[in-house]
Amino acid sequence: MRLSPETLAHLPADVRRPACDPAARRAGIVHFGIGAFHRAHQAVYTDDAMNAGERDWGIVGVSLRSASVAGQMNPQDGLYTVAVRAGAGIDYRLIGAVQRVLVAAQDASSVAEFVAAPSTHILTFTITEKGYCRSAHGTLDPALADETSVYRFLADGLALRRARGLGGLTLLSCDNLAENGVQLRRLVSEYLTDRDAALADWVEAHCTFPSSMVDRIVPANTEADLAAAEDALGGLRDLAHVVTEPFSQWVIEDRFAGPRPSWEDHGAELVADVRPYETAKLRMLNGAHSLLAYLGLMRGHEFVHQAIADPNIRPLAESLMREEAASSIAAAPGQGLDTYADALIARFSNSALNHRLIQIAMDGSQKIPQRWLETLAFRQQHGRQCPAILTGLAAWLLHVRGDLRPVDDPMAARLASAWREHGESAIVPAIFGAAGPLACVWLPSRDEVDLITRSMNQLEQGHGAH
Repeated sequence: MRLSPETLAHLPADVRRPACDPAARRAGIVHFGIGAFHRAHQAVYTDDAMNAGERDWGIVGVSLRSASVAGQMNPQDGLYTVAVRAGAGIDYRLIGAVQRVLVAAQDASSVAEFVAAPSTHILTFTITEKGYCRSAHGTLDPALADETSVYRFLADGLALRRARGLGGLTLLSCDNLAENGVQLRRLVSEYLTDRDAALADWVEAHCTFPSSMVDRIVPANTEADLAAAEDALGGLRDLAHVVTEPFSQWVIEDRFAGPRPSWEDHGAELVADVRPYETAKLRMLNGAHSLLAYLGLMRGHEFVHQAIADPNIRPLAESLMREEAASSIAAAPGQGLDTYADALIARFSNSALNHRLIQIAMDGSQKIPQRWLETLAFRQQHGRQCPAILTGLAAWLLHVRGDLRPVDDPMAARLASAWREHGESAIVPAIFGAAGPLACVWLPSRDEVDLITRSMNQLEQGHGAH
C-alpha cells in the first residue's frame, strides 16, 4: 500500500505525525525545485511552524521539468516521511507541509495561478546552481533562460499578480550561491527588463529577495532506503521518502515583503547579514565536499564517510577547511570557524548516512567557482597558495576529461573538447585562463599551473591523493 491519508491507520505509533490536518490549511508558499533537499530542510521547518499553530503555510511544489516528484508525492496527497540517521539509530517522521506538486512544463497556467494567489506570500527556490542560467561571468545567459527555465514561470505568475492588484512577494533562494538573494534579484531583473520593463519595475518596488544559507546533508535515495522505510512504516510504501542527518541549519536575511512563518522559533536564524555564514558553508563544507568527491572517486570510494576516513585524503580536507578556506572568511562575531570545521569532520564521518560521492561530483563547473576559486583568488592576492584546493582541481580536471566515469555536468561536452584540443600540458590555462569557460575571479599563476599539472600526473600514476 502507498502512504496516503487513507492508509495512515497502518502507520506505527512511534512515527511522529503532524499536529494539524494539512488538508485544512491553505498554501502560503510556492517552492520551485521540490527535490529531496527541500523535503528534508525548508519543508520540515514549515511543518514545525504549522504544528505550532500557524495557519495557511502549506507548500505548493513546482517541478520545472521532470514529473517524477509529482508522481511520487501527488498520489500520497503530499505526505512523506523523513528518516534522520545517526549512530544512535533512525528517527522517522511524517511531514504534511506539502499540499501538491505541479509540473511546470505540463501545467504552466496553474503555476501562475498559485504565484498570483492572494494566500501566497513567499516563493522559495532549490533549483541548483545551474537552474539560475548564468553565464561564466554571472550574468543571465539568454540561451539557457529559455521557456523551460524558472524565469518564464516567475514572469507569468508575477504579471498576473500585478494585474490583479495584489501585493509583492518574498523570493527566497535556498541554493548554494554566494549572496543568492542578490543574484536572484539581478537575474530576475535582467530577464524581466528584456521582456516587460514595467513588470521589472513593479517587482523592484514590491518584492524582496533575501539571501539565505541552508545546510543539511541529504543523500540521494536508494531502493534499499525505500525498502527500509517500508519496513519501518508498517508496510506502507513511501516513494517520496527522504533520508538525512540530525544536523540542520537555515540562516535567513530578515527582509520579507509580507507575512512569513515563525521559522526562527524552530531553529532557523534571522540575521541582518548572511554573508559570513554562507561564505563559511560554501568554502568550508561545500569546498571540502567537492574535494572528497573527486579525490575519493579516484581512490575507489563510493561514500563520503569512506573518503574522510582515507588517510591520504583527510589531511587535505582538514587543510582546505582550517587553513585555506578559513583564512579567506571574515567571520561574524561568535562564529567559530575551527569549531565549525570540527563539526563538519564529525558529520562527514557519519557512516549511518551513505552520501554518494558521485552525487556531490555532479555539475562541478557550476559549483567550484564559489567553492574553490574564490578562496584561491583571496589567497593569491595575499601571496599564499592553496595546495589542497589545487590538488582537488587536478582531480576535477581528470574527472571531466570523461574517460574515468560518466560526467554529469552542463559543460561536459565543452570540457571534454578542451581536453582533446589542449591535452594535459595546456588544459589548466585552457579552462581557467582569461578566455576559458571558467574564467572568473581567479587566474592561475605559473606556479599554480605547474602544481596542478604535477598533481594530475601523480594522481594518474597512483590513483590517489598526494
